[in-house]
Amino acid sequence: MENVFAVVLAAGKGTRMKSKTHKVLHPVCGQPMIDHIIDTLSDVGTQECVVVVGHEAEAVEHHLEGRATFARQTEQLGTAHAVMQAKEALVGKDGVTLVLNGDHPLFTKETLEDLIRHHRESQAGATILTAVLPDPAGYGRVIRREDGSVDRVVEHKDASEEERRVREVNTGTFCFDNRLLWKALSKVDNDNIQGEYYLPDVITILKAEGHRVSAQSVSDPGEAKGVNNRVQLAEAEKEMRRRLLQQHMLNGVTIVDPDHTYIEKGVEIGADTVVHPGTILKGKTRIGSDCEIGPQTELTDVVAEESTVIRYSVIQDSRVERAATVGPYAYVRPGSVLGEESKVGCFVDVKKTELGRRSKISHLGYVGDSRVGEGVNIGCGAVTVNYDGQNKYQTVIEDGAFIGCNVNMVAPVTIGAGAYVAAGSTVTEDVPGDALAIARQRQTNKEQYARKLRKQD
Repeated sequence: MENVFAVVLAAGKGTRMKSKTHKVLHPVCGQPMIDHIIDTLSDVGTQECVVVVGHEAEAVEHHLEGRATFARQTEQLGTAHAVMQAKEALVGKDGVTLVLNGDHPLFTKETLEDLIRHHRESQAGATILTAVLPDPAGYGRVIRREDGSVDRVVEHKDASEEERRVREVNTGTFCFDNRLLWKALSKVDNDNIQGEYYLPDVITILKAEGHRVSAQSVSDPGEAKGVNNRVQLAEAEKEMRRRLLQQHMLNGVTIVDPDHTYIEKGVEIGADTVVHPGTILKGKTRIGSDCEIGPQTELTDVVAEESTVIRYSVIQDSRVERAATVGPYAYVRPGSVLGEESKVGCFVDVKKTELGRRSKISHLGYVGDSRVGEGVNIGCGAVTVNYDGQNKYQTVIEDGAFIGCNVNMVAPVTIGAGAYVAAGSTVTEDVPGDALAIARQRQTNKEQYARKLRKQD
């Protein structure tokens, strides 16, 4: 949309959150709530977005660096006073200005576009985005005239008993004619119970000057939910998650139990993939088609190619290639690549390792800082000993090697192609290709010695 500007209010202390973190930086579905707002405004096509900051301003500015311009409100004297801080950036420009609260992350692109479109079509000086709520407590009430036009907006604290029974509320989101906004703001006073400068007073001023004030009601009242405490944060998270899961399902993903599946914004999932309960998908995770993920699986910044199966496992910042299987109860740590048709089985820990095509670590092993070729079998209890207390070293296991049970490979060490390492060995030197390495003490049996030990007890 052309000639659209935005002012986002994020200067408040947010004391009801009881947190060291600025309120607008608390995450909703994996992204700080301010990010949801800035991203939506970008999708709408705003030419300039001014974020008004105050409390912990540096934290918000650092987080949004390069994505918005900033104006500082050194004293929190009300919403009109906050918007005034953006005057220098926007005054004198032709167009419309959206004003939004930084703690309302649920408004959609479609809702804001409808608001702007309605504002322009009605040729209004200001348009209020409203919602009809079953419990409007705490919200400013939109008072309409008998003909349905907007008469005024009354803050909850200043409303009479009759006005408080009105269920249509001001969501705190407005669309203004940009030039009229700054003229009206200069006339707002603080003659109210709180002694603050209220942005809704601009509505009264514009009406008194003969400008039309319109209202557009949001189709889904759930979008109007703001976040002032941890309870409301959880409610916003639930609503955002519902939307995200619904979109994935409409795109062809089977989510077995949406009430117990947690997918952050930005995650991509291919069609015909099945996601089981207890699954958590985070960050930049991308999952291909025809996969089976979960139950009880957490993936963070993971690429899982088509036809992979991952159950009861945790994977971080790694790649799982086509038709590989992981789990149950595997832990794949950052920097790992599990090759096509490979297997990482139960109670296996993999870290910063390349596992080749059709190679297997089936159970009870640790493979770290390693490069494993194709068709390798790593037996139960095998360990790459990669850390000497100060430095980490690499283990290389070449194509077709067979590592027996309970083998320790003390890095740096190379197991050659086709080599065998006997069970129970501790390997400290390279093993040539096609060789058999046995590195264990010869067994000695002492006849009747156990009986002697029992007598000592």
